[in-house]
Amino acid sequence: MTREILIAPSILAADFARLGEQVGAIDAAGADWIHCDVMDGHFVPNISFGADVIKAIRPVTSKIFDVHLMIAPTDSYLEAFAKAGADVITVHAEAGPHLDRSLQAIRTLGRKAGVSLCPATPESAIEYVLDRIDLVLVMTVNPGFGGQSFLESQIEKIGRIRSMIGERPIRLEVDGGITRDNAAAVAAAGADTLVAGSAVFRGSSADYAANIAAIRIAAEAGRVPKMQDNSAQLLRAGETARIR
Repeated sequence: MTREILIAPSILAADFARLGEQVGAIDAAGADWIHCDVMDGHFVPNISFGADVIKAIRPVTSKIFDVHLMIAPTDSYLEAFAKAGADVITVHAEAGPHLDRSLQAIRTLGRKAGVSLCPATPESAIEYVLDRIDLVLVMTVNPGFGGQSFLESQIEKIGRIRSMIGERPIRLEVDGGITRDNAAAVAAAGADTLVAGSAVFRGSSADYAANIAAIRIAAEAGRVPKMQDNSAQLLRAGETARIR
């Protein structure tokens, strides 16, 4: 199933002194989702913000709030993030002993459920919950800090997860070091939702639209070779059939 490319700027890279204004700016600049990285200083070595901040900026935009919980434990906080305005709540497969239970809890709250995998976590961690999730988030850096370099090793994992998903209506998201330079590669591997922080928020707010557009164009271009290859294969198959 080919799904449209979505760009989800991470507000971790925004100016926190002007957070509401910055959320409004990326909304106007063409962001599809707003990605909210929640860090607890325990599961990851950094602290960002919590449910109260998400609640405060929720009135600024009607765009999907894509809330990525880099916290442990998670279950006791799910309701707070749902009430704060999260539309998608993503938990880490590594953050608790009962992933299936966490996903059930998110869905019971009426929210979309996602699972995130750290770079060293194999895709087998989600094999038995695929029918409970709406999104898989592949971390292409080690979680905890913005501005890190993209890990090329994760491209093959993205491709394997795309095969696992098959025809299920599950979004395949990538987060970490995404720029216009690697957007094509992750899209070619099968990602359809790209999180970008520094690559979107560089420059002034007047630059955000161009930054988002550049990532989107690169990602969409990454899909073209596959489409051309498939067309060529169909053409060759047709020629073979005529010869026979």
